[in-house]
Amino acid sequence: MTKDELVDAVANKTNLSKKDTELTINTAIETITKTLQEGGKVVLTGFGIFSVNQREARMGVNPQKPGVKIQIPAMKVPKFKAGKTLKEAVR
Repeated sequence: MTKDELVDAVANKTNLSKKDTELTINTAIETITKTLQEGGKVVLTGFGIFSVNQREARMGVNPQKPGVKIQIPAMKVPKFKAGKTLKEAVR
């Protein structure tokens, strides 16, 4: 499902305009992103938890030259952990 398809589905179900629905979805995404940038986490009960993990520096292989090792720096990465309700719905 693409973002446009999500907007259409939510707009049809809520009887809101597509413009209002897209604004709402964009605002939710921006809020989640800003919270993660600040090091926080977002808990949507039953759906899941968005958080930030610290990935340690490590050695990797250059995909263009497999014989060459490269240093991959430490970085922060987003993480999503599915909630119980979502897990059960997917099963």
